[in-house]
Amino acid sequence: MRSEKVAWKDIKLRTFITEAGSRNDLASHVYDITYGSLRPYEDNLVIIDDSIVRGTTLKESIFKILDRLHPKKIVMVSSSPQIRYPDYYGIDMARLEEFCAFRATIALIEERGMWQLITDTYEACLAELRKPAAEQRNCVSAIYKPFSIEEINQKMAEMLRPAGMQAPVEFVFQTIEGLHAACPNHQGDWYFTGRYPTPGGNRLVNQAFVKYRKNTNSPL
Repeated sequence: MRSEKVAWKDIKLRTFITEAGSRNDLASHVYDITYGSLRPYEDNLVIIDDSIVRGTTLKESIFKILDRLHPKKIVMVSSSPQIRYPDYYGIDMARLEEFCAFRATIALIEERGMWQLITDTYEACLAELRKPAAEQRNCVSAIYKPFSIEEINQKMAEMLRPAGMQAPVEFVFQTIEGLHAACPNHQGDWYFTGRYPTPGGNRLVNQAFVKYRKNTNSPL
């Protein structure tokens, strides 16, 4: 195994905090690569990031430029688990459809004709929102239960792999158990597990799913 700096990022440009309308344009010139660092069509390339939230930069920039090195396979490793829920205690990401893990799960539901799961989750969220905040539970977690982490990983790889890319892509995420072992004194894992530390978190995530369902163009 060799370790190389194959992708270089302009640290002055932050795609994560850029508004959605200009994020794709910015992502296209944030990164560059080191040519000659791989043996073309022989070496597997493992790249590591601290988290994968939207997946925009991967699809619009990183995967495309890394494919120019002609790796045999690209393995995308996230040192955090799949981000499935909004973080209301830090960076405010309130729209569920922004998360690539959520979009991949919805795609699996649509592919398998599990329409009733969306309807049931929507109605459960509405019922919870009629309760006092202190009594509410997170109903959105139901959409993830039918699927394994590996199934969602594979669907994310399919969705985030750019058209025309030659190298196959595989996703590997940190496990919840591994996260807890690495951070034994952690202050919360709600955006990974949906276990919010306050009633307000459950209320807001239920509201986020209701908004998603009302705004989607899906025939669900």
